[in-house]
Amino acid sequence: MKNVSYDIAALILLIVLLHSCYIRKMTRGISNRLFMILTLDTIASTIFDIAAVFLDNAQSNNTIALYTMHFGYLLTHFLSAPMYLLFLISLIDTWHKLRKNIILQAILFVPFVMTVSVLAANAGNHLVFSVEGGYKRGPLFPLLYICTIVYVIVAIIYIIRYRSLLGRTKIITTSTFVPVELAAMIVQMVHPASRLEMFGGAIGLLIVSVGIQRPEDYIDSFTQLTKYSAYVYDRKRDSYNDKHVKIIMLNIGNFPSVQAMVGFDSAMQVLKEVANKIREINRKMRGHADLYYLDNGRFRIVFWGRYYDRAEGMAEALNQELKKGINIMGLDINLMPYMVLAGYPEEFKDFRTLMSFGADFHQRDPYTGRIMRASEMYDQKQLDIQNNIDAIIERALEDERFEVYYQPIYSIPQGKFVSAEALIRLFDPEHGFISPELLITAAEQNGTIHRIGEFVFEKVCQFIASEEYKKLDLEYIEVNLSVAQVMNGDLPETYLSIMEKYNVSPAKINLEITETAAAYEQEVMIDNLKQLTRAGISFSLDDYGTGYSNIQRVIQLPLKIIKLDKSFANENNNQKVWIFLKNTVKMLKDMNMEIVIEGVETQEMLDKFTDLQCDFVQGYFFSKPIPQNDFVEFISNAKKI
Repeated sequence: MKNVSYDIAALILLIVLLHSCYIRKMTRGISNRLFMILTLDTIASTIFDIAAVFLDNAQSNNTIALYTMHFGYLLTHFLSAPMYLLFLISLIDTWHKLRKNIILQAILFVPFVMTVSVLAANAGNHLVFSVEGGYKRGPLFPLLYICTIVYVIVAIIYIIRYRSLLGRTKIITTSTFVPVELAAMIVQMVHPASRLEMFGGAIGLLIVSVGIQRPEDYIDSFTQLTKYSAYVYDRKRDSYNDKHVKIIMLNIGNFPSVQAMVGFDSAMQVLKEVANKIREINRKMRGHADLYYLDNGRFRIVFWGRYYDRAEGMAEALNQELKKGINIMGLDINLMPYMVLAGYPEEFKDFRTLMSFGADFHQRDPYTGRIMRASEMYDQKQLDIQNNIDAIIERALEDERFEVYYQPIYSIPQGKFVSAEALIRLFDPEHGFISPELLITAAEQNGTIHRIGEFVFEKVCQFIASEEYKKLDLEYIEVNLSVAQVMNGDLPETYLSIMEKYNVSPAKINLEITETAAAYEQEVMIDNLKQLTRAGISFSLDDYGTGYSNIQRVIQLPLKIIKLDKSFANENNNQKVWIFLKNTVKMLKDMNMEIVIEGVETQEMLDKFTDLQCDFVQGYFFSKPIPQNDFVEFISNAKKI
């Protein structure tokens, strides 16, 4: 007597698993659909096996029913092996390679044809099995196991070959499926009455479902589109497999403003509506694209294979639709859909460049409403620098490639140059000049800003202590402090020890903080400023009028100099700006603060700010930032005039 207990347990388990897939919405994408088909095939195989065992145990004389059930079981059970291999191929995403690989096509096709052929011919020759006088295996029955083992071997080779794409969890999961299924198959081959094969298959599918089919890992809960982590994995996989895709990059440029205006919940509704429009247009145009939501209003639509050329049409349709805006709770919300078409890897040499460009392309140019091409928008050299900036900074620190430049500051009342601002510059031997804005931002993010700041400060102190500086008759040098430096509790001790090392008077140093730094109400920052002020160091507030601080913060901080941002110099012909400037200068001077106007480039500007009774002027009218030797020569020559 054959035991169907394991078959019944397998059937219950498989039905629960299938229901779980529907509930968890694991129905989209080739991998999910193949997993569903594999599960349905295993359910069918289990049902056939249960029916066949009941008929065998009842010693039924209905040969047609017996033959049908056994034939159905063998056919559906065999199909699970090639289906699982196809599932692996979809998981690794090598369909494009399969189309070009004749050998792999043969490995997939030949065992399938052989098995289906011998099963189809079995009705006439009974070489696989027979049911007359009870179920018996024929001489060709082992061929079914051999063909199955071929698929198992190919699956193992695939897992090993593409292990770097699968990752540890998927390797363990996909690898576990094979021995579980093999063990059950061997036991049933030796002991046919045990009926363990279907139970082993059900356990294997459960393991795959738990380890791989995890929607929470790659489905965004708001938009129901595939999330950032999956987009990253898929593009890395494209690069590894040399798969060419066309990407519609959609960044809603004003999404932060929308969220600030309508609140979080309504902003999420906006995202849902955008996602619904993307899905609907993709469906209507039969684009079969992969749809992603990354974060902060950024969507990606990816086409490949025979749908590659449909990207442009969908981009046009989507752009027109999103320009209409979205109505949420009675509010008409206008969107700024920045859209870029990009071929990968044709237009981007590597994954990091693709991701770096996609993060902020909407911030580079004003919104025009037209669809852009990636090749028109990005500077490969600049992206290379962004991608390698951490290594560039570290190499510059090790090789001491940083250089301090100085920009002269002119005193209007004294009619001469009395100080200078020290500025960091870096020329990398591989990448050339590195933008100071990019350099400082990256250094703050990776923590090297403190080492760079100490380097600059020490170079300035060395310069102040030198004989050539003493001949210049300058009052002080300004040194910038970033937000991260201001928040560093070791700042006073470090800077005062460097000044002591070079015997530099505190009066010779002016530390410059930005409005952004001043806006932070951190106790450590206030303590740092107070300690350094007590030591005799003065402070400037840079970029005044463009940041986050207010007049109350200006009053509270120990500031000596206020530097008006260069945007005021550029707008000096604007009557409203000029009224603001006149009143601001009067207010600050009444508070006994000195005023520097930055960005002065013409004699007309200089005359205007002289009439406004500003104290100091800094800008290209006098000099751009220049190396130390050039600065010494510049000041020396200026003294002779």
